Amino acid sequence: MSVEKSAFGTAEKITIRGSGMLDVSLLTYGATVQAIQYRGVDVALGYNTLADYQTMDGYLGATVGRYANRIAGGKFKLNGKTYDVGCNEPGRGHLHGGTIGLSRRMWRAEVLSGTALRMSAILPDGEDGYPGNLQVSVLFEVEGDVFRITYEALCDQDTIFNPTNHCYFNLNGQDGAPITNHLLTINASAYTPVDQKLIPTGELRPVQGTPFDFTVEKPIGRDIDAADPQLRLGLGYDHNFVLRGEGLRQAAVAVSPVTGIRMECFTDRPGVQFYSGNCLDNPRGKSGAMGARQGFCLETQTFPDAPNHPSFPSAELKQGASFRSVTEYRFSK
Repeated sequence: MSVEKSAFGTAEKITIRGSGMLDVSLLTYGATVQAIQYRGVDVALGYNTLADYQTMDGYLGATVGRYANRIAGGKFKLNGKTYDVGCNEPGRGHLHGGTIGLSRRMWRAEVLSGTALRMSAILPDGEDGYPGNLQVSVLFEVEGDVFRITYEALCDQDTIFNPTNHCYFNLNGQDGAPITNHLLTINASAYTPVDQKLIPTGELRPVQGTPFDFTVEKPIGRDIDAADPQLRLGLGYDHNFVLRGEGLRQAAVAVSPVTGIRMECFTDRPGVQFYSGNCLDNPRGKSGAMGARQGFCLETQTFPDAPNHPSFPSAELKQGASFRSVTEYRFSK
C-alpha cells in the first residue's frame, strides 16, 4: 500500500494502491480517473497530457456534474422558479453540468493514506446557472481489488445535484479489441427511452424482449446494431437503466473474454447509464487513436432530466442537507 505523486502539466497525478492487484491513478484536473491498472492491465481509457484532457471531447474518466447526463432545454423548475443552466450540447440541451461543472476545474487533493485520496471543490452560486454555493468532495479508495468512489456535498440553498464518474472501460486493455465482445449483465428490468435529442420521454419501458435486455449475460455487440429505433437514436446504447432494489447493490457485471478480467459495478443510485462509446473519435489516447466502441461507461446516477419529470427519483438537494453516495467497481479474474 503506497501513494505516488507526479506533475501532470499544471495538475497533479496521484496513484493509490491497495493490498491487492489494483492501482488507480487520479488527476486533480476534473477529479479524473486517468488509469486503472488491474494485474498489470490498464482497463481505463484516457490521455497522456493535461492539454488533451482540456481540449478533447468525451469526459474521459472525469467526475461530472453538478448534474450528470442531460437536462432538456437547459432549464428546470425548483421551488416555483425556473433556472436556466444553458445548452452546452448543441441541438440537444444541457450536458454533464455545463461549460465548467465538476469536470473542467482544478480540485484540491488531500492524501489520507496510501489507499485513499479525497478531492474537494467549492462551486459558487450561479456558476453554470445553478443555485447555491456547493461544497463537493469525492473520496477515492482502493481496498484490495475494489475501487470505491464516495460523493459528498452540502449547499447553502435548495439545488439539484447528480454526480457521476465518466470512466470509459475496456477490460481487454488499451490495445485490446473493441468492447463489443465484452459479456455484460445489467440488473434492470426497465430502461428510460429517449427522444431525438436523447432526453428521456418519461416512460419506464420493460427490457424484456428488446435489445436492452441484459438481465442474462450477453455480448455487448450481440444486439447493438439491431433495427431498434432507440438504438438508432443513440447509434448504439446510450440509455439509463432503472436498477432493481435499493441501497448499495450490484448494478452490472462486465467480463472480457480476452483477459478474463471481471468487473462488478455496485451503487446506491437508482439508475446507471450504459454508454457503448458510440461517438468516441479521438486522434490519440494513452496508446493511440480511440474509435467508436473502444470503451464503455457505467455511469451511476439519478435519471437524466429528473428535475423535469416528477415521476422520476428526485435529484433535489435541500439547503443544509448532506448528500452522500457510493459507487464501487470490484475487479477479479
